[in-house]
Amino acid sequence: MQDTSISTDNRLWNADYLKVLTTNFTSAFAFYLVTPLLPIYLSETFSAAKDVIGFALSGYAVTAILSRPIAGWMVDSLPRKRVLLMCIFLNFILFVGYLIPGTLFFFIVVRTIHGAPFGAFTVANNTAVIDVLPLSRRSEGIGFYGLSNNIAMAVAPMVGVYVYSSMHDFNILFLIAMISAAIGWIVGSSIHMHPPKMTSPKKEKVSLGNFILLNGLLIGCNMVFFGCCYGALSNYLAIYGKEVLGRTGGTGTFFLLLAIGLILSRLQGNRSLRQGNFIRHATQGVVLSSIGYTLFVACPGDIGYFGSALLIGLGNGHLWPAFQNMIIGVAHNNEHGTATSTILSSWSLGIGIGIFLGGVLAEHIGYTSMFWTVALIHLCGAALLVCVTRGYYHRRMIHQCSNTHEDTRM
Repeated sequence: MQDTSISTDNRLWNADYLKVLTTNFTSAFAFYLVTPLLPIYLSETFSAAKDVIGFALSGYAVTAILSRPIAGWMVDSLPRKRVLLMCIFLNFILFVGYLIPGTLFFFIVVRTIHGAPFGAFTVANNTAVIDVLPLSRRSEGIGFYGLSNNIAMAVAPMVGVYVYSSMHDFNILFLIAMISAAIGWIVGSSIHMHPPKMTSPKKEKVSLGNFILLNGLLIGCNMVFFGCCYGALSNYLAIYGKEVLGRTGGTGTFFLLLAIGLILSRLQGNRSLRQGNFIRHATQGVVLSSIGYTLFVACPGDIGYFGSALLIGLGNGHLWPAFQNMIIGVAHNNEHGTATSTILSSWSLGIGIGIFLGGVLAEHIGYTSMFWTVALIHLCGAALLVCVTRGYYHRRMIHQCSNTHEDTRM
């Protein structure tokens, strides 16, 4: 069974692919610009306790998880561009709620609702990138697409920390985020998508398989471990540095080094992705990240603090495209949206667990012990990949793995 994408442009960097990358970066940039500073915002503005902060910030992950399976079904069943534009618009317009003065409850409601369109957007846009790429460049293209998302997750917090340090005005941060999301909406409206023709019959009855890729469930479960660790790190890094390490700066530099690690990992691992060595790529990533998380808490000095950022960036830059290619590799052509929603929902579930668990642990045993727990969780995820997920993936590979032979000729 062959994928029959109707795109005739065999270039990797075609116009629509660049638009998808831009839309992804600006929309993700808007969302992650405020992420590391929201604990400080809630603490300073509403005097919220640590466990309350964890509860308040984990709500968006819950709605993102709930929305992604539905979004996966929608992009496999409805006009994909229409679904994409609806998600981008809602992601943009909800930033207005951040600018409206209100209570802690009002903020929790807005942030929680915001998770739904952002979660659905990530599914729709991840599926769009599959549609605008030629088959022979898919693995490579997915890798660079993931890089645009990872860079946004690293650079946006760095910019947010800089703006806050300079102006101490959260409304300016929220306004910048809203403008960035608006740019994503404008660029996204000009994308020309080429969905593949379905080569297997569509499901007639709604079932669990419409919303979760059952054939890739363990791959998604494995991703939960890594999302949990990144959720705790990205949300509590700034407040950990301020309250425990006594750092008045450095958070922005941490995210900058994280971004550098992400970029270097994609440049170094591009050949491995083209050759289809996804398990090897993922294993290298989880090893690097595990070392990074351990170094972060074991060596709180400058070498450990900044060195861990680079290692975690290198690790995440390896494991993300590998896991995304793996789950697409066990999906049929008409399940790409479902596969994408499954891996992203798994990441969001992990982030939500990390945020909530991090807040609870920080309240009862302190931030240092919380980050030791994070390092242990990451090691467990690495062990699961090596001992179980690797064999699980090889037993369930479908036709997409034939891309390996095509990619190596490019």
